[in-house]
Amino acid sequence: MVTDAPAPIPAASLIVLRDTTAGPEVLMVERATTLAFAAGALVFPGGRIDPADHALANRLSGERDDLVARIAAIRETIEEAGIAVGIDPLLAVHRDALLAGEPADTLLPPDAFVLDALVPFARWLPLGLSHRIFDTRFYLAAAPEGAKASADHGENVRAFWARPADVLAGEARIIFPTRRNLERLARHDTVADAMADAAARPVRTITPWVEDRGGAAHLCIPTDLGYPVTAEPMAQAQRG
Repeated sequence: MVTDAPAPIPAASLIVLRDTTAGPEVLMVERATTLAFAAGALVFPGGRIDPADHALANRLSGERDDLVARIAAIRETIEEAGIAVGIDPLLAVHRDALLAGEPADTLLPPDAFVLDALVPFARWLPLGLSHRIFDTRFYLAAAPEGAKASADHGENVRAFWARPADVLAGEARIIFPTRRNLERLARHDTVADAMADAAARPVRTITPWVEDRGGAAHLCIPTDLGYPVTAEPMAQAQRG
């Protein structure tokens, strides 16, 4: 057991979906191989919550931690994939300034954010790890009409759309929480179905644990949160 693990870092991630004739597609980004966490992995846009997110949340009403996470998820999606989700279309013109690094709290008024566009999906908090630990809130959102993804070529080298099942079937590196979330998304035939399912399920913090099953260690999660796969052999699970 790791006794000196670092304190969890609050973070947020946005799962952006769009309908196609073949089923919903999800926005994915490929992380640079030089990064300390999830190097080279396919993930959803997201990252740690920063002071500007707190500054904006201070000017809004609502549950504080949720507000901060929603703002961070929107900001990170703009920065990492160039897509403005959950921002009033009239104010999405500020996207380029946000991409250039101008703090959201000085650039955008509080009413710029359409926070109800985001539906809470999951919260993951892995523990017992020696590397960085993120306490990440995941949200679902429908892609704006005609949204085009573009990687920031800093933290991420690629941004693309794909069906969840196709991402899972590929050979790219996918860490444990992302894989489980993709499997859950792959169950739905439309974006509306995915959003309705997420809205109907209360979000509980998921902290995976290790359990012996048939003589082999498995990484496990609860069975009542909508995930079709709730255990994976430790020998193949990727945790960061």
